[in-house]
Amino acid sequence: MNDLTLRIEGLVVRYSARTRLVRGRRTTVERTAVQDVSLSIKRATTLALVGESGSGKTSVARAIVGLPVVQSGRIWIDDVEITASKKPRPRDTGRLVQMVFQQPSGSLDPKMRIGATIGEPLTHLLGLRRRQVQERVDELLVMVGLDPEFAQRYPRQLSGGQRQRVAIARALAPSPALIVCDEPTSSLDVSVQAQIINLLVEIQERLGLTFLFISHDLGVVRQVADDVAVMSQGQIVEVGDVDSVLERPEHPYTQRLLAAVPSVE
Repeated sequence: MNDLTLRIEGLVVRYSARTRLVRGRRTTVERTAVQDVSLSIKRATTLALVGESGSGKTSVARAIVGLPVVQSGRIWIDDVEITASKKPRPRDTGRLVQMVFQQPSGSLDPKMRIGATIGEPLTHLLGLRRRQVQERVDELLVMVGLDPEFAQRYPRQLSGGQRQRVAIARALAPSPALIVCDEPTSSLDVSVQAQIINLLVEIQERLGLTFLFISHDLGVVRQVADDVAVMSQGQIVEVGDVDSVLERPEHPYTQRLLAAVPSVE
């Protein structure tokens, strides 16, 4: 069996923006967000992708789940190529990779009850019947620390931390090989952040999941990551195990990132 869950080779992502000129004509301007990025994540481990805002880390995350079109490069999960290009992605991509977004309030449909939200991938991706979906939804709610009664509630009736737990349960529903966590704690207060981090670590140990963890918080990265990739201006500038990168950084950009972290002293 391949010991890699995720493999990326030569990834390039560009975004286009239309700008009005002085004479009223429009022109298309391209911005390269990701330039020739190659990464891999070992099975049942966590790779943290870190960097300043605008470094391209979220664009990498979104490319993995197929949101922007990839200009060039290739992406594999469990040896299945899922590169988002002009050709359709494999139909089972949703079973391979799921994403937990930064803002749980924005990623949950306010008109859907929690049970229906978690159950949606069970129906559409796994083809489970109604009773099977209900049983699995209850199991997932308990797994993320919520009472099954929450299945009847709407997102507006939950706290921010509870909504993020629901988002994690939905990501777990189709039993994916990889979960991409895009700043999953940055919108939560400090005490709730710790609870969500502990939950993710516990779930990984229990299920043997693989995580790509996007963050700018190096303190959180120390808690969750096995390996770290540092990104700057759309490129990977340093990769290594978490202790080596955070304790003995080699690249000047990584050194500046660490120097900017406030110390107790």
